[in-house]
Amino acid sequence: MTEAYIYDALRTPRGKGRKDGSLHEVTSLRLSAQTLNALKERNNLEGHAVEDVIWGNVTQVMEQGGCLARSAVLASDLDERIPGLAINRFCASGMEAVNLAANQVRGGAGQAYIAGGVEMMGRVAMGSDGAAIAVDPTLAMEKYFVPQGISADIIATEYGFSRDDADTLAVESQRRAKQAWDEGRFDKSVIEVRDQNGLKILDHDEYMRPQTNMQSLGALNPAFQAMGEVMPGFDKVALMKYPHLERINHIHHAGNSSGIVDGAAAVLIGNKEFGEEYGLKPRARIRATAKIGTDPTIMLTGPVPVTEKILVDSGMDIKDIDLFEVNEAFAAVVLRFMQAFDVDDAKVNVNGGSIAMGHPLGATGAIIIGTLLDELERADKEVGLATLCIASGMGAATIIERM
Repeated sequence: MTEAYIYDALRTPRGKGRKDGSLHEVTSLRLSAQTLNALKERNNLEGHAVEDVIWGNVTQVMEQGGCLARSAVLASDLDERIPGLAINRFCASGMEAVNLAANQVRGGAGQAYIAGGVEMMGRVAMGSDGAAIAVDPTLAMEKYFVPQGISADIIATEYGFSRDDADTLAVESQRRAKQAWDEGRFDKSVIEVRDQNGLKILDHDEYMRPQTNMQSLGALNPAFQAMGEVMPGFDKVALMKYPHLERINHIHHAGNSSGIVDGAAAVLIGNKEFGEEYGLKPRARIRATAKIGTDPTIMLTGPVPVTEKILVDSGMDIKDIDLFEVNEAFAAVVLRFMQAFDVDDAKVNVNGGSIAMGHPLGATGAIIIGTLLDELERADKEVGLATLCIASGMGAATIIERM
């Protein structure tokens, strides 16, 4: 089978996903086009250089509706002969785009692809597209649907994580993210976002709150307790499925959950011949990809079984992995991953994660692959694994090996 290599990876800064966020004036289309243009320029891609642009975005309505991938190609400086494919695997959409591209290359369906994603959460509200598992009672009731925040609290209750455990992880995420920015660890990957006049809008992740400490987090009320206990009473739904829990311990809040932000990311993937044609040196080899379905109620445990699957599929052991990127959708997701594999937290999200910098849904999977690659190079490590939990009960993972 043909090897698939990562030749480049870049992302935009993450802007606060609200009306006063720096990226709020930029549409999903324009942010995607700027990201594609940056990748094209950095790698001197001319003509029909790639087979396809595979672009993830989760809330596919309004400006993010239709086939945003194709619209982004047309709005960019890429050759119009390059098509576009819009995909949605919820929070893993950006990663699934990369994995699909890699497997297309490995299977011989074209020499190269651009893969990644975008989400403008401040412009297109999460959930505004509707979702059958949430709104269709014939499915929601049968599968004991609860919102993701409740699912995160179920994980904390089931696996014994306290509020202090979650807050400690959140404080550390903020500290690591600040250190990474202070030391220029993202310089290779983060591009400036500019307006239509070429003026800089944003060049850093603006959601970060480096002053965060245990005391400031301790003042926050649990974000999902009311919807769990009072209205509409999702705790009772969860306890119908997991009666052994007796009650749900609500430990998550805005400070130990991922931030709502805007952002985009892109990865250039190709075979050996593509690199030779364009004079590019591969930075990493994609060793394995995987996805899996999981319990749709507890929902966010996917990183554990998908990591087990990808290790078995690739004939590897957890000890073969030097660094991990586990998306910080909620603190309990990462805590459960480290508990399940007895992984040293010094190897996990070493530059902070989505709790500190935010989680632009359709882009995050591509972002953490790029972050993982940068850190493998910086730290002179060899093999890394990136993984995400996914809404409605799924998991996705990618293993890369630095060249």
